[in-house]
Amino acid sequence: MKPVPLTEQPEWHHLPRLDPEFYRGFAAVHWTLTLERRATGWLDDAFHRHFRELLLHAAAREGLFCPAYVLMPDHAHLLWLGLRVDTDQRNAMKFLRKHLAVELARRSTGGGEFELQKQSHDSVLREKDRERGAFQKTCFYILDNPRRKELVTHPREWPHLGAIVPGYPFLHPLTQDFWELFWNLYQEKREPMPS
Repeated sequence: MKPVPLTEQPEWHHLPRLDPEFYRGFAAVHWTLTLERRATGWLDDAFHRHFRELLLHAAAREGLFCPAYVLMPDHAHLLWLGLRVDTDQRNAMKFLRKHLAVELARRSTGGGEFELQKQSHDSVLREKDRERGAFQKTCFYILDNPRRKELVTHPREWPHLGAIVPGYPFLHPLTQDFWELFWNLYQEKREPMPS
């Protein structure tokens, strides 16, 4: 199935990107995908399931773990962590956006009502942000989004968040033992550094 072409949007700006190597290998990147006109009305349990499936395929294709994601009424946040020397998060994001565009177009009743903004925002984590405590704070910041927006009183109450670690469908980032298990799996699955 080919994605539906996006409706032409005004050229307001172009987000700067770092050089491609910053998104490759063992990079950790916080991505934000926002809908044009901050459109709402597309998010439900079925979309969440579809999103999880697409994240899983992106993770398997490019060698990624996603320790935290959240779907909000008009945008989504996710954090990807590369597992292989040849991981390319820009390829994974291109794949994800392509297939999300199809689902959003399918949900649009008037055509073009639900479209992603032209470019996702990204924040590549620096070494100091990748230390376990700092990394976990970044993940919790992502997961805490619904509470900060006053949609729930605790992130646990928001049904559209989670983690994607291929082979572990029930891992949830807000459970007590998540981080110990996550880091053990990361050490086990991560390719060794080339010598």
